[in-house]
Amino acid sequence: MLLFLNLLAALLLPAQPLLAQFTFNPHYVLSDQELTDYTSMNLEQISNFLKNKGGILPTYSDASVRMSIPQLIFETSQMYKINPRYTLVLLQKEQSLLTDKTPSQGQLDWATGYGCPDSGGCNPKYQGLGNQIDWGVGAIRFYLDNPNQFKYQTGKTYTIDGQSVTMQNNATRALYTYTPHLQGNENLARIWTEWFSQNYPAASLLQNSKDGSVWLIQNNMRRLFASKAALVSRYSLKQVIPVEPNELEKYQIGTPIKYANYSLLRIPTGGVYLLDGDFVRPITSSKAFKLLGFNPEEIIDVEIEDIADLARGEAITVESSYPTGGLLQDKATGGVYFVQNGIKYPLWAKQLLTLYYKTKKIVKVTAEELKQYPTGDPIKFKDGELVKSDHEATVYFISNGARRPFVSGDAFKELGYKFENIITTTDKLLSLHPIGEVITSANYVNVSSTE
Repeated sequence: MLLFLNLLAALLLPAQPLLAQFTFNPHYVLSDQELTDYTSMNLEQISNFLKNKGGILPTYSDASVRMSIPQLIFETSQMYKINPRYTLVLLQKEQSLLTDKTPSQGQLDWATGYGCPDSGGCNPKYQGLGNQIDWGVGAIRFYLDNPNQFKYQTGKTYTIDGQSVTMQNNATRALYTYTPHLQGNENLARIWTEWFSQNYPAASLLQNSKDGSVWLIQNNMRRLFASKAALVSRYSLKQVIPVEPNELEKYQIGTPIKYANYSLLRIPTGGVYLLDGDFVRPITSSKAFKLLGFNPEEIIDVEIEDIADLARGEAITVESSYPTGGLLQDKATGGVYFVQNGIKYPLWAKQLLTLYYKTKKIVKVTAEELKQYPTGDPIKFKDGELVKSDHEATVYFISNGARRPFVSGDAFKELGYKFENIITTTDKLLSLHPIGEVITSANYVNVSSTE
C-alpha cells in the first residue's frame, strides 16, 4: 500500500494543487440543506475531525459537560436536526476552539457566543461549554422553525452594517438572526468553504498532495484506490487532480476500491467471482470458467469480508456471452458493436473505439449473427471525461452519465482540471448525455440564487 502511494506521488505530484479564493455572498450564507443535514457526520467522524484540527476539545472535560465533546456535538446535532458541521464551524468562528490548544476559560464559557453579545452583558444562565453548544445549536433550530417571531424574513431586504442584504433562503435568515452583522457571517462562510464546501462532481479523481493517495468522488463520498492496478483499470492517470488534504476531508470515506476491474476473486469456500465495476458476478461452474476463457493463474484469493460491500451481479454461466466485453462488426454495413452479457451496444463513432477499446480485436460477423443479441443504448463517454462540441466552446464533465458544464473557464482552472484532457467530439455523441447541473467553484458567487 505504501509503495503504491509513493509510486503515485512520483508520477502525479509535480502539478501543484490549485487553491480557491473565497468570495462572500452576504445574501446566501449557507444553503438550507447544508445547515440542516444532521446526518453529514457520525460520532467517529466528528471525533477524528476534532483531533485533526489540533485544539483542546477532543480531550477537554469539566463538571458542566457529562460526556465527551464529540459525543455532545453529535447528540446535540441529532436532537435539533442541525448539521454537526455547523456546530464545528460555529465553535471555530466564535472562539477558535477547534484549533486553539490553550484557550482561556472565557473562550470555553462562551464557546458559541450565545447569550453574550458583542456589546457586553453576558447572561450567566448560558455560561459553560455544554450550555453553549446546546443553546447555540438549539437557537438555530428555533429560528428556522419560528420565522415570524424575529426581525429578518426570507425574501426581504435589510440594511446590515450599511449594506443592503436580501435574505435569499431560510438558512441565511436564521444565521443573521443569530449573528446580526456581516463580518461574523462572512467568517462562518469562509470557514465552511475551507472545511466543507464540496466542489468536485462525482467521478472526479483527487490526489492527496501530502501522501499521494488517490480517491474517487462518488455519491458525495471519497473512495480510496488501494492499488495502482485498481486505478488504471478504470481511469487514466492523467485525469488525477492534486488537492490539499483539507479538500478531501470535506467528503466522508466510502468503501475502498481494492482490485482491478475484471479481477477474478476466490473466497475461502472456493467460490469464484468476476469483479465487474461495483458488482461481483459468481461464476457458476468450472465448465463456464473454462469455456469463457478465464485464466486460473489470474485468480486472487480474498476473504469474504473483502467483497461483502459489493453488490451481487448477474451470474456467469456457460450461456453467458462476452462477460468482459467484445467487439463485433457487421460484415455488410461496417457497423461496430460492443457486446457484453448478451447485449450489443452500437458505437456511433470511431473516436469511442480509440478511447476505450483499442486493445480489443474486432471480429467480423454476419447480420444474422448480430441479430441474436438484443440492441442496447449506444456507447457513451465514460464518467470522468472532459468533452466539448467541435463547434462550441462550452466544456462539460461527464458525471453519472450527464454532461455538466463549467460555469466559467476560471472555475475549470481553479478546480485543477486540465485543458489537455478535453475531448472534442460531435453534437451527436454529446446528445447521448443529458445536461446536468453547472459546476461552480469556491469563488463563484450566485447573487440571484434562491431556495
